[in-house]
Amino acid sequence: MMAKHPPLTRGGLFGDSLPEPKAIPAHQANIDGGSRGNPGPAAYGVVIRNGKGEVVARLKKYIGHNTNNVAEYFGLIAALDYAQTHGIRALRVESDSELMVKQMRGRYKVKSSDLRPLFERAKKMSQTLESFRIDHIYREQNREADALVNQALDETSGPGSAASAAGEKRGGKEATMRLVARCKDGVLQPEEPLNLPDGTEVEILLRIR
Repeated sequence: MMAKHPPLTRGGLFGDSLPEPKAIPAHQANIDGGSRGNPGPAAYGVVIRNGKGEVVARLKKYIGHNTNNVAEYFGLIAALDYAQTHGIRALRVESDSELMVKQMRGRYKVKSSDLRPLFERAKKMSQTLESFRIDHIYREQNREADALVNQALDETSGPGSAASAAGEKRGGKEATMRLVARCKDGVLQPEEPLNLPDGTEVEILLRIR
């Protein structure tokens, strides 16, 4: 008759339990993207923190003439690219773009032809990580990334430009803009292009020189 062996437990024959596998320390990326004019001059900003909450990277980049939503995806891809190149295995992303978050979670379909390739690229990159999560937060909770977006736009446009003077990177919201326009043949012509979307309502206060 064969002797019965004691049941194996985590750790081996003598019942010494192995420690539970440690959770992968997750980095956190706060991302933002915006466009002055929507579409207009666009940029993204990313703040990345390690598992201890320490800032390890601040990323910002002007991406040319684009929409807010395109800029948001560029920010997400930049965060994922940083994670891949720095050996980060777990990443939690926070964004104030409800559209992008719900698209990445599969709750919204990606119908825009401009966003579709960016979505597919971000999705593929996220799947290379051992742990990935993306959450929606309010804009007030995303101020650091928001500030990086505006810095990138200011550095490109210059603090005296019409785009910078708007002081507001997002389309569809009220903004104050100072610009110089000259009258020619009874028509006011701005010295710099405004890049405002069709249908934008503009209130003009004239100051005659």
